Amino acid sequence: MSAVESFVSEAQRCAVMFRLGRDVEAGLVMIELATAIQASFDVAPEGVQRQWLAVLGSLLECQEAQNWLALADYLEYELVQLLTDSLSF
Repeated sequence: MSAVESFVSEAQRCAVMFRLGRDVEAGLVMIELATAIQASFDVAPEGVQRQWLAVLGSLLECQEAQNWLALADYLEYELVQLLTDSLSF
């Protein structure tokens, strides 16, 4: 499994946890995932880095507002799309 496939799988798993109300556990997984993903985006073009920061900002805003369903949607759709479009070689 490639790094991108692993990131996508983990983002989807985290989204499911948020939807099931397991927000504490999902929050910890999300932090680990974001940390792992960051290294890949550090070497990406500037435009892709801006997209990553926008998605990350949205994730954190949803988490702060405790909007778990929106957070799950960002993880499952926006983040997965960014990962597959930007990091798949």
